[in-house]
Amino acid sequence: MEVIASLRGAKKEYKTGDTTIVALDNTSIDIENNRLTLIMGPSGSGKTTLLSLIGCVIYPTSGDVIIQGTDVTKLPEKRLAHIRLNNIGFVFQHFNLLNPLTALENVMQPLLLRGESKKQAKEKALAALEKVSMLDRKNNLPKKLSGGQKQRVAIARALVTDAAIILCDEPTASLDAKSASLVMEDLKQLAAGGKAVVVVTHDLRLRPFADRIIYVEEGKVSDKLKDEEAYK
Repeated sequence: MEVIASLRGAKKEYKTGDTTIVALDNTSIDIENNRLTLIMGPSGSGKTTLLSLIGCVIYPTSGDVIIQGTDVTKLPEKRLAHIRLNNIGFVFQHFNLLNPLTALENVMQPLLLRGESKKQAKEKALAALEKVSMLDRKNNLPKKLSGGQKQRVAIARALVTDAAIILCDEPTASLDAKSASLVMEDLKQLAAGGKAVVVVTHDLRLRPFADRIIYVEEGKVSDKLKDEEAYK
């Protein structure tokens, strides 16, 4: 296994008037490839802040964020955007597919943004859709897909750039139990194939899919669950 992302003493605060809110307290963790890591916590616990730091969406107030050996903490926004496009794949709760585009066209978008030719983007997008068993739906618009199918297209889109890290924010929250299991199996396979897969959730039922679980409660990170009732 290899460390793909690290936080070293990373902290995130927000100021509202005279009040300082600590969204995430002093945190040091490593995220490795070949593992599906769950980040678990009740609503408002700081888990999405943690995911946003790993995903280079926000800067820490203090401490360091290191992605594949590069300390991104003081990089300009343009460099951060480059890292997000090339090193990190995102899967969202509400899929974030572009409704006027087919499944294939949605998956092609990150590659086109990166400047790849339409032909090359199409070939890679077809291969990504095949990995999540959605090749037969490649010409469907999002409105013609079920929730589980939309999420699998979203996973293919995250996968198509060959990003080392796949970050998923509540990817099963909009899905029924069967679809959620299929999506988690897909993510588990990606981890087994060498990706660092990180899933943020408050759903304790996803624990059996995890190789590692990180709990976030009131901005503090731990390997142990303190209050199971807070998740219900």
